[in-house]
Amino acid sequence: MKSKLLTTIALSMLTIIYSGCKLEDNPTNAVTTASLTSTSDGLLNAVNGAYALFKDHEVFQGTTDLNNMYLRQYFQMADFASDDVVCGQVTTDPLFLSFSLNFVPNQQNASYFWYISYKIISDANTVIDQGGKISNPTAAQQQLIGECYFLRAFCHFNLARFFAEPYTINPSAPGIILRTSTTDNPVKARSSVQDTYNQIIADAVQGASLMNQSRGVQYATKEAAWALLSRVYLYKADYTNCINYSNMVINSGKFTESTASQYTSLFANAPSNPETIFCIAFTTLDDYGKLGSIASQYYSDGNSGWGEEYASQPLRDLYAKNPADVRTSYIVDLVDASGAQQYKNGIPIYYVTKFSFQGGSPTLSSPVMFRLSEMYLNRAESEANLSQTAAALTDVDMIRKNRGLTAALYNGVVPAGQTLLNTVLQERRLELAFEADRTFTVYRNKMTMDKTYWGYHLQGLQASDIDLSVAPANYPNMTIPYTSTKIIYYIPQQEILSNSLATQNP
Repeated sequence: MKSKLLTTIALSMLTIIYSGCKLEDNPTNAVTTASLTSTSDGLLNAVNGAYALFKDHEVFQGTTDLNNMYLRQYFQMADFASDDVVCGQVTTDPLFLSFSLNFVPNQQNASYFWYISYKIISDANTVIDQGGKISNPTAAQQQLIGECYFLRAFCHFNLARFFAEPYTINPSAPGIILRTSTTDNPVKARSSVQDTYNQIIADAVQGASLMNQSRGVQYATKEAAWALLSRVYLYKADYTNCINYSNMVINSGKFTESTASQYTSLFANAPSNPETIFCIAFTTLDDYGKLGSIASQYYSDGNSGWGEEYASQPLRDLYAKNPADVRTSYIVDLVDASGAQQYKNGIPIYYVTKFSFQGGSPTLSSPVMFRLSEMYLNRAESEANLSQTAAALTDVDMIRKNRGLTAALYNGVVPAGQTLLNTVLQERRLELAFEADRTFTVYRNKMTMDKTYWGYHLQGLQASDIDLSVAPANYPNMTIPYTSTKIIYYIPQQEILSNSLATQNP
């Protein structure tokens, strides 16, 4: 890869009891329901507290575990289950269950993600409920209420992605437990996937209608709600609406595609990058270092992280087809002083730095949730499904020319041996690698996940078994069809035990 690294370098607010959001703690910065509308900063503090839950390490099941963070679990559960990431060792950390696809109902990362998602939803519901009691709310108050509609939609959608079958496979399948009021009965059944999507769309539309005072890309905006709708409609295979909402973001004039030179620092400078639509802002106070950051899983300068998860061989092979692609700058090949490839337990080390180097720190970034490139890719995929070849490839080329590939544009011609849709999906993989996209893209398109490459996701693998000159064979879970039960996680056991109406995934 392009970069070489020498081995020698070394508020939360109030909590409402939901079945999916059990009262576990009473944070010192909690605000009372009454203070939300009776003080000048009540709503503001409450909403900001909800955002903090994406990055805080909250008390869960009586303890605070530095591994437990919404965003850390979000990327773990999505990307470690994909074919973009390889595991360099066997570990008792629950992240290994995402790699091996040996999911269990009491899986810690999935259970925490479920819990903290509903905690954010609970906080959003409180603001929505109390905000609805304000007579003649100001534009600023409407903005904050709109942000909470967005947060509720965003969290419900991510829960649906992890715990429910894709809409394109079975819209009648059990979805998630929709929590839309502070007075919801704790014992509540899962809505269907279709009803889940309907609620998500309604909330995102309502949020967009209320948000007219942007507080910056580190908070929800009208355009962030449109971006969410673009993604939701794509997952729903409603291609016309996906194109419409993608157009609304693209034509808003508020974002521009990162150039090849800007792209190499996009993720280290997400809040100020011109293509960021919405990110979760981290500051130096939120730099969790080796023990609790997202980056520490993917990268180490010798001391900064564990660096035990790497870019997979099939992904690296895809990038290698175009060495000029600046996206390879986020994959760092670990070599020694003589240039020799370094390995961990037989697996070649290719670090990932999409979560590093904000302010120069190897363990700090402000993870991007939505950016302009995805809008072009969402639109291109929709156009491909509507047989709009020229439009789809024009959108793909928009990205490629800004990634150093002006000599490798498609210019309206589908490459020989490929379909239009596969061409678009390949670009999506290259552009959104490690951004919690790949797993969902494979299964919602009714494709098979192919993890036939060396790594410790292969159950029973020993270092002595590894022969990098040939592909592995005869290990379980190397290929996972979209019909497999392993494409989604179990509903956490705590939910099943406390909520008699909640049904378990098969």
